[in-house]
Amino acid sequence: MKTVGIIGGGQLGRMLAIAAARLNLRTVILEPQADCPAAQTATRQIVGAYDDEVALDALAAACDIVTYEFENVPVAAATRLARSLPVYPPPKALEVAQDRVTEKRFLNACGLETARFHAVDSLAELSAGLADFGGRGVLKTRRLGYDGKGQHVFTGRDNKEETVYAALGAVPLILESFISFEREISIIAARSSDGTVVCFDPAENVHRQGILHTSTVPARIDPALGAKAGAAARAILEALDYVGVIGVEFFVTAEGGLSVNEIAPRVHNSGHWTEAACVVSQFEQHMRAVAGLPLGDASRHSDCIMHNLIGEEIDSVPEWLATPRTLVHLYGKADARPGRKMGHVTTLR
Repeated sequence: MKTVGIIGGGQLGRMLAIAAARLNLRTVILEPQADCPAAQTATRQIVGAYDDEVALDALAAACDIVTYEFENVPVAAATRLARSLPVYPPPKALEVAQDRVTEKRFLNACGLETARFHAVDSLAELSAGLADFGGRGVLKTRRLGYDGKGQHVFTGRDNKEETVYAALGAVPLILESFISFEREISIIAARSSDGTVVCFDPAENVHRQGILHTSTVPARIDPALGAKAGAAARAILEALDYVGVIGVEFFVTAEGGLSVNEIAPRVHNSGHWTEAACVVSQFEQHMRAVAGLPLGDASRHSDCIMHNLIGEEIDSVPEWLATPRTLVHLYGKADARPGRKMGHVTTLR
C-alpha cells in the first residue's frame, strides 16, 4: 500500500485524501494548522511549516510520493523533497505558476495566446504600461494573489497610479491588458507518468468579487473550441513533463478565440463538478496519476451546475440537502468568514 504525502491541509487536500482512501492509498498531510480540514480525512498529519526542513524530511521518510494542494508551496521545499522521492506535479510547474510574468512567458512560448502584459517593478513602468494600454488594464501582484486578492482594475478614469502602486506594497507586479470576452471557461486535464493525457469537459465559470461562484457543464461553446482548449492543456502538460491534474482557465473572446488566463498545477475549484457528474472525479484522477495507476475515463454521465458556498452561504445547506439530484460537499471548517469557501453543491440536470 503506497503512502502519498500532501502539502497543504485545506479543502483540496481533504478531497484528495478522501479519493486516496477509496484507492487503498494512505495519505500524510503537512500543514502548520493542527486539525486542518485535510487532517480530518487523511491517515496522518505532520504539523509543521511548508519550509520546515525537519518536517519536510519527516514527510519524505513517511511517504512514497509527494503532491500538493496549492501552488504557493515553496519551490525550495518541493526541490528538497524531489531529491529523495517523486514529487508530482514537478517543481518546475510551481516555478511557472507562482509568478504571473513567468507564467505568461511560458504560455506564449507554448504557442498559446494570453492577454498582453507588462512587468511592473516601478511607478514609472506602471505609467508606461498604462499609456500603452490606453489607461486601462488589470494590475496584479506577480506572486501569491488568488480569489481576486492583490489586484486593481484601471478603467482609464482617475487612475491614481501612485496611490494604487503604494497600496499594493510596491512588490513586483504585472499589468495585463483588458480582453473583450464573452465568457470564461476552464478545463481540467490529467497526465500520467507514461505521457497519457485525459481531459474532462470544459466548464463555463461565473465569478463574483473575484471568487468562483458557479461552474456549468456543458459550457456554451462550439465543440471545436472545446477541443482547442484540450489541445492547449495537452501542450502545457507536455512542456512541463507534468504528472497529475491541472486546471487551465481561458477567456472565450468575442471573435470565438481562446486566451489563457492562468494555470493551476493542482486539482481546481472549477473541477469540483466531476465528483457528481463523472464516474472518476478530478481528485481520484490526480491520485491515480501520482500513484502510477491507470487514468480513468473522464467522460461525464450528466450535465450539471456546481455552486460554491461562500461564507454565510453555508446556512443554505438544509435547502440544498432537500434539492433533488444534488450532491452536497462540506469542508469541515468551523468559521464562516466572509469570502471563505465553506463547501460546494453540484446539481445534476
